Amino acid sequence: MSQKYRKLPAVGKLLQSPIVKSWLSEYPLSKISKAASSLVDQMRCEIEELLPDDFQESVVLRRLKAMLEKDLQPNLKRVINATGVVLHTNLGRAILSKESTDMIVQVAESYNNLELNLDSGKRGSRYSHVEDLLCELTGAEAAMVVNNNAAAVLLVLREMAMGGEVIVSRGELVEIGGSFRVSEVMKESQATMVEVGTTNKTHLYDYENHITEATKLLLKVHTSNFRVVGFTKSVSSEELVELGNKKGIPVYEDLGSGMLFDLKARRIGDEPTVQEVVKSGVDIVSFSGDKLLGGPQAGIIVGKKKYIDRIKKNQLNRALRVDKFTVAALQGTLLHYVKEEYEKIPTLQLITETEEQQLEKAHMLVNQIKESKLAIECEIIPGFSQIGGGALPLEQLPTHLVSIAYPNHSVSRAVDFMRQAPNPVVPRVFQDRIQLDVRTILPEEFPLVVETLKFVEKRCSNE
Repeated sequence: MSQKYRKLPAVGKLLQSPIVKSWLSEYPLSKISKAASSLVDQMRCEIEELLPDDFQESVVLRRLKAMLEKDLQPNLKRVINATGVVLHTNLGRAILSKESTDMIVQVAESYNNLELNLDSGKRGSRYSHVEDLLCELTGAEAAMVVNNNAAAVLLVLREMAMGGEVIVSRGELVEIGGSFRVSEVMKESQATMVEVGTTNKTHLYDYENHITEATKLLLKVHTSNFRVVGFTKSVSSEELVELGNKKGIPVYEDLGSGMLFDLKARRIGDEPTVQEVVKSGVDIVSFSGDKLLGGPQAGIIVGKKKYIDRIKKNQLNRALRVDKFTVAALQGTLLHYVKEEYEKIPTLQLITETEEQQLEKAHMLVNQIKESKLAIECEIIPGFSQIGGGALPLEQLPTHLVSIAYPNHSVSRAVDFMRQAPNPVVPRVFQDRIQLDVRTILPEEFPLVVETLKFVEKRCSNE
């Protein structure tokens, strides 16, 4: 063991190598030096497993080069979603259309009129690029956008109810991803939450009996990420609006995952559209841009102009505002809706594809796998996809899965290699089989999936 320690390379000696010096045109000296120190530390930890050949200069330099290349690669990268979860939060949720990404590139590569009115030559509003589109699509009087729906909820409560009381049903005290809760957002807004009703039953009189002079807002939270079933009762938007009008108190509905395309018409779920909620008379509505709408991450607020104007002027809005990339991507997505180009919105396309289309895609992928001569077991089985993203939690979309296995190799190890491949693939695992749900794999990604399967086979064989 002591002989092995003596063979560990010295950082200074590594840096003097002519090969390492030739890398200075690619990497800063500080980065090479740091990587060399890390490599030596790593070898010291691995000392018991190291073989004599591992100490050869060529082997050490090869490891150092690989470490440098890995460290300087972008960490945020394209991932192939084979889970079948259309709005996968860990994988970035909604895919944007080509038109939307083209708009992002356009404003990224050049100056733009984000806050310039080209007609008057005066300062404009960044909301103007999407506000008219949102009003046209939802039927609302005014609209604005912040960086996500949690921010939208915070901003609305801060402006409309700071220092006052907000009445909300106990059955609607939702928690979204990352343990963000309505109750905690309410506390941050400096409004006081008044819970009414029970978990499974809330009546209109529960709201009415708790209205006081301190009541600033009636809040309805759509339970988009869970369902209470059985012996239940909730108050409709129309009922709450009637009470609000009677008492002179505005009604705010947090839709969570807002929808502009009626999936109910395709027999998918029972989510209300934003248009339906606005039509019910609700004064303020907020929803996400990157869920069922199929756009970028954003918190969209629509409603009565007198309230939206107030919210726009709140000082917190400056900290929550969206940038030019979000505005561009959202504008591109909304234009698809205005033109009724629903087939160009990837999220809607993936959700509404039929079971027959999934079977056809599965056969395409299997044929490409078989043509590659990979030594893996492969079959097509029926299954179900999920919408995800905290939307339509009970909805299952019939699909077909490509089920694969590497003979004589651990499934968990193969999955690790799939994630670590140059083109990472994130699959499902069920009953010691890797399952690729083709609903969320784009046809143009099939060759990349095959390349990743080759990568996995090679790595498994080398172990």
